[in-house]
Amino acid sequence: MTTLTVFHEDDLSKAQMEVTEPQQIERVLKEKGVHFARWPTRDLPTAASSDAILSAYAGEVERLKQQWGFQTADVVSLSADHPDKAAFRQKFLDEHVHSEDEVRFFVRGQGLFYLHLGEQVYALLCEKNDLISVPEGIRHWFDMGPEPEFTCIRLFTNPEGWVASFTGDDIAAKVPRYEALAGATT
Repeated sequence: MTTLTVFHEDDLSKAQMEVTEPQQIERVLKEKGVHFARWPTRDLPTAASSDAILSAYAGEVERLKQQWGFQTADVVSLSADHPDKAAFRQKFLDEHVHSEDEVRFFVRGQGLFYLHLGEQVYALLCEKNDLISVPEGIRHWFDMGPEPEFTCIRLFTNPEGWVASFTGDDIAAKVPRYEALAGATT
């Protein structure tokens, strides 16, 4: 279940708020400048190719490109049997920022976005049907869990794709990880 859990920097072990109603999640995040929406998904095979996925969502991808100026779209997919899953997980676990919006639409599975906004951390467990756009410059990180299972469409204004600037802040290590938050909601 899509879940937004909010923590305060003063006590990152205890949630201040937990929200599971999509419209309320959308409102809370909108107040912070983060776009969240629920979109319908298509029935595609688990092993659908990137081209098949992009073709199935061509209308939505084109609309986002026109609306927000994205130049490219691709598909990222990871499963629990991937031999490099631990290295991929580690790559995204440290707080970082981007010089463009980070947009993900979950076609399959789930993952956990953490947004460090002021003195709070917003942990958004995204799942199939969820679209999130993290504005450029917002400190965040992503946890796919130890046994990742997800497929996402990613959109970029930079044709080079995902480029991060790490902040050096160790806050990501202090907030409950995927195992604690995703496990509590399923």
